Amino acid sequence: MEEAQNGEPAVAELESQLRLESTLLTMPAQGECLACYVMRMLEYGCRGLHWATRYRDQVAPRATALEENLGAMGGYCDCEIFMNAYDPNPAYFAVNENGDLIQNPMPPCLRVRAGSVQPCALWMRRRRW
Repeated sequence: MEEAQNGEPAVAELESQLRLESTLLTMPAQGECLACYVMRMLEYGCRGLHWATRYRDQVAPRATALEENLGAMGGYCDCEIFMNAYDPNPAYFAVNENGDLIQNPMPPCLRVRAGSVQPCALWMRRRRW
């Protein structure tokens, strides 16, 4: 009876619901590509390759060389994927009066096959010199 008065069961239930909601919010959508997922998750911050590896673990667990491949393109953390590895494809993004691509709001992901860690057509691999 004391637990009910001080709110411990209610707090535990609320924490459990928050964990569940957090998990659901950060799950890759069906068919969502790696790049679109990571871009969407960067709203919650960049912490190494946290989002890229979460995607791999959930969608493509056989892609064991993901970190190595992203690193070879200069993507050593989630935000570097968009600084060094992939650029938005101008065919799918709006352009402002200065000719700059508008990335917000993002176009919807163009989807990839299940198990793929390739970006959809919204993204182009950045060419290095």
